[in-house]
Amino acid sequence: MDADELFKRYCAGERNFTQVSLHLVNLSEMCLPGINLAQADLANATLSHSNLRGSNLIEANLTGASLWRTDLSKANSSWANLKVANLIRANLNQVDLHKASLLKADLRLADLRGADLSGANLSGADLRYANLSGAFLVGANLSGANLTGANFSKTDLSYVNFSKAILFKTDLSYVDFTEVDLTKVDMHHSLLRGVILPERSLIEVS
Repeated sequence: MDADELFKRYCAGERNFTQVSLHLVNLSEMCLPGINLAQADLANATLSHSNLRGSNLIEANLTGASLWRTDLSKANSSWANLKVANLIRANLNQVDLHKASLLKADLRLADLRGADLSGANLSGADLRYANLSGAFLVGANLSGANLTGANFSKTDLSYVNFSKAILFKTDLSYVDFTEVDLTKVDMHHSLLRGVILPERSLIEVS
C-alpha cells in the first residue's frame, strides 16, 4: 500500500489498517488521528509532523522511522519496535509505550509527560532535555542512555536500570529511589530536591 491509497481510504472513513505494509512510505504532515496500525510494518517510514493522536500502534514495526515533531499523544504503542527511530520533539504525552523497544532512539526534547514506559528498552537512547515528568518507568532499561537536562520529576523509577547512563543536570526532583539500583551511577550533578534515597546511599541531597 502507498501513502495515497491509505489516505484516500482513511478519508472515506476506514480506520483499520492492521498488519499493513508501509515500509519506506512517506506519511509526513498527514492528519490520521485514531488510525489502527497495529502490527503494521512502518520500518524507515517518514511520519514527521503527522497527527497520529490516539492511534493504535501495538506491536508496530517503526524501526528507523522518522517521527520528528509527530503527535502521538495518547497513542497505544505498547510492544512497538522503535529502534533507532527519530522522535526529536515528538509529542508523546500520555502515550502507552509499555514493553516498547526504543533502543538507541533519538528522543531529544520529546514530550513524554505522563507516558507509560514500564518495561520499555531505552538502552542507549538520547533523551537530552526530554520531559518525562510524571511518567511511569517501572522496570525500564535506561542503561547507557543520555539523560542530560531531562526532566524526570515525580516519575516512578522503581527497578529502573540506570547503569552507565549520563545524568548531567537531570531533574530527578521528588523521585523515590528506594527500589532503584544506583550502583555506579553518578548523580552528583543532578537536581535532587525532595528525593527519597536508599538508606545506604552515599549521595548528598542538596
